[in-house]
Amino acid sequence: MMRVAIAMFMLSGGLVSAQQFYLPTENTSLFLAGNETRFYAPTPGKDWVSGSYGCVRTGGAQFHEGIDILRVNTDRRGEPTDEVIAAADGIVSYANHASGASLYGKYVILKHRIEGIPVFTLYAHLSLIESGIRSGAQVRAGAKLGVMGRTANTRSRIGRDRAHLHFEIAFRANERFSGWYQEQYQGKNDHGNWHGWNFLGLDPTDILRRQVNEAQFSLLNFIRHQKEMFRVLVPKTGFSYEREYRPLMRRNATAERAGIDGYELVINFAGIPCQLIPRSKTEIPFEKSYSIIRVVEEEALSKRCRKLITKERGKWRLTRKGVEFLDLITYR
Repeated sequence: MMRVAIAMFMLSGGLVSAQQFYLPTENTSLFLAGNETRFYAPTPGKDWVSGSYGCVRTGGAQFHEGIDILRVNTDRRGEPTDEVIAAADGIVSYANHASGASLYGKYVILKHRIEGIPVFTLYAHLSLIESGIRSGAQVRAGAKLGVMGRTANTRSRIGRDRAHLHFEIAFRANERFSGWYQEQYQGKNDHGNWHGWNFLGLDPTDILRRQVNEAQFSLLNFIRHQKEMFRVLVPKTGFSYEREYRPLMRRNATAERAGIDGYELVINFAGIPCQLIPRSKTEIPFEKSYSIIRVVEEEALSKRCRKLITKERGKWRLTRKGVEFLDLITYR
């Protein structure tokens, strides 16, 4: 615990005035220029970038929802022994102890309340989870959640040389995910609402570095000012994202007077609705389908890994995956 306390002290001792998240392990190389190879765990045969966030895998075609933080300490067998700690005060939402039931292996999800919105952190590939880490348990930033490991249900095991913590800071797509999943797939869902598909990952590296470098860092402002990829009209109201992320809503006098019948969602490359603009029936030129109203082409053409939209014959449209994504966000 002493090593963890030191790592947290390096991040908090007067350097940050609006600290919201801490690093979840003692690996602090993220803040040392040129030390990326000591912080990120790359995929086999690739450089450190493949362990970072975004369109960083399979030549930019595959999205990585979080960051893979490389181990610092090992035992005599070369197994990781790094403690994994809570990145912020919160409540345990879920702890999966069955390593073979998920790509994440053994993992923990915490729920935090930050600037009026629910934010979740996810800690994956653990070798063990502390006995007190159960759903509903309150934890403080720095509390031990478990020990870094190499658990996963993939065919090939994570190698000792790249043992890591997969870490996410995320929004929840829908509090009724399990109902949506059952309607869509009718298969077994071992994790209910805590399935990995239900979480929309933000960039942990960007957030952690901004906290250090910006005196008045605000997570809400960070989200509101994400670079837009596209805007889409959805003819639905009453879904959980609308309620849970209400602080991301922009005012619209027309809809306030006439009544809200749908939303214009401003979505970034990672698929996160960063702004919700209420629309009245008079502002929605359709009734039952989604409609793209604007695409930032430079962003859409350079970051294709989420595959939510595509351009055909000079026109942008939602892909099947994009429609499924909006169905999840707006599921009631």
